[in-house]
Amino acid sequence: MSEMTPIELEIDFRDAARSPDVQEKQTQSLYQQMRGISGVEVERVADPNPPEGAKGATFLWGLLKAKVGWDSIKNLTGFLGDRLGNKPIKIKVILGDKPEFEIEASSRAELRAAEEAINRLRKPPE
Repeated sequence: MSEMTPIELEIDFRDAARSPDVQEKQTQSLYQQMRGISGVEVERVADPNPPEGAKGATFLWGLLKAKVGWDSIKNLTGFLGDRLGNKPIKIKVILGDKPEFEIEASSRAELRAAEEAINRLRKPPE
C-alpha cells in the first residue's frame, strides 16, 4: 500500500435513540470540525432518495465520508473518540485494491485499536 494512497472511510454514527434534528446538528458540527483536521478531506453523504419536491441536495444524517492521509489517521480517531465518546461508531475502511472491512467501536480504546489495525495494513507482509 503506497503511503500516498489515502485511506477512505465511511463513518456511521447514527443513533436510533436520538431525534433526526439532533443527529443532523451533530453531523453538521462534526463535518465542520473535521474540515479543520490536517490531512483529512471530509464530505457529507448525499441522500440517494431525496424527498419529492426537494430543492437542492439533501444529506443523510449520522454519516460522513473521509479521505485520510496515513499520517492523519491518529488525529482522526482521537477526534472521533473525543467527540463521540462512548457512542457506537461503525467505520467502513477502503484501502485501494484491498478488500473493504468494517470496524465497530464504542470507546476511545476501541478507536485506538481500530487505528492500530489500519496502520498494520500500511506495512507489506513479510
